[in-house]
Amino acid sequence: MTGQTLSEKIFSRASGKLVHAGEFVMARIDRAMIHDITGPLAVKGFYQIAGENARVWDPSRIVVLFDHQVPADSLKAAENHQMLRAFAKEQKILNHDINCGICHQVMPEMGHVLPGNLIIGTDSHTCAYGALGAFATGVGSTDMASAFATGKLWFMVPQTLRLMIEGILPCRVTSKDVVLRIIGDVGADGATYMACEFRGSTVSRMSVAERMTMTNMAIEMGGKAGLVEPDRTTMTYLKDFAVEEPFTGDEDAPSQVRHYQVDDLEPQIAMPHSVDNVRPISQVPKTRIDQVFLGSCTNGRFEDLQLAAEVMGGEPVARGVRMIVIPASRKEYMKALRSGLVEQFMEAGALVEAPCCGPCMGGSFGLIGAGEVSLSTSNRNFVGRQGSPKGFVYLCSPAVAGASALTGEITDPREI
Repeated sequence: MTGQTLSEKIFSRASGKLVHAGEFVMARIDRAMIHDITGPLAVKGFYQIAGENARVWDPSRIVVLFDHQVPADSLKAAENHQMLRAFAKEQKILNHDINCGICHQVMPEMGHVLPGNLIIGTDSHTCAYGALGAFATGVGSTDMASAFATGKLWFMVPQTLRLMIEGILPCRVTSKDVVLRIIGDVGADGATYMACEFRGSTVSRMSVAERMTMTNMAIEMGGKAGLVEPDRTTMTYLKDFAVEEPFTGDEDAPSQVRHYQVDDLEPQIAMPHSVDNVRPISQVPKTRIDQVFLGSCTNGRFEDLQLAAEVMGGEPVARGVRMIVIPASRKEYMKALRSGLVEQFMEAGALVEAPCCGPCMGGSFGLIGAGEVSLSTSNRNFVGRQGSPKGFVYLCSPAVAGASALTGEITDPREI
């Protein structure tokens, strides 16, 4: 009998039977997350499915987070917040609505994500949690409504794409560059409904923060989930939480495999208007920028801010460039504050905002106008993603963001 991948083992545990890729299973959910944009639809759907006086299957396994429009930036946003607060209070659900940060950062750091878990969220970048060895995926609001009522959901067990990454990353080349390189190679739909496993010596040396950057963007190549097998780094990150002995995939488990060598990797840029429109920075034309966004669930962690600040070296932001810095969570913000990074960014002329999604999805603030160019450490650069449909969004690493903020144009951080 052939072995099982990590995803197959997680679904076997969740469904209570031995399963392999291609099989359909009704699986038990370990955690379910909603936020302030998609949550209201899920709540309405739950009451339609289960009745006005219904109770969710297990309030201890549901988390409500506000991050996309916080503080409320419109009357509609305020009404959505009111609705979700009332729902959480009625159902006795854990509600992180007071400036805790972006859902995909708060969930892992507060212990809601453990190796081997099956987690769903009404947000496509829920796949970020796979950095801790969980199978985490985004679902629609109707599916979430059903999960609220039953605690279970239908899945097809996905095939696995193993991304073998070897070598030592050059100075100021990051995991964001690695995943952009992979997405450019695989394509926006090249891994559709696959479990993308990031493996190899390069990944084993990465911190959990670096791994989260890659698993976060598995969806940008069509993946159902992104995963890194649990190891000592994972256990150290989770040292404050009760973790059972994690399992790993079998080496003989059937999977597709792609190999990448990163010793000579350049910083990578995703050009407008597609995440898989990726070029090495040496092939990017000289491009003037209007705004730099350093943050998001992809690159808003302390390590990301620290790298950008190191590249900037205390120098000011270029004249005519707006730089917006948003730590991914309150915890990451406090790290930056205590280390002096907030002061350094502010003195350089940047604007440091409270933890939230910010301009990433065109909400709250920091939108660009027609013809303007945003250089962003976030995960999507679609038309209109950060404001005007006549604007342009380029995706990059924190190192590139820091270097470019100084020069006013897309710049190789190795030249600073």
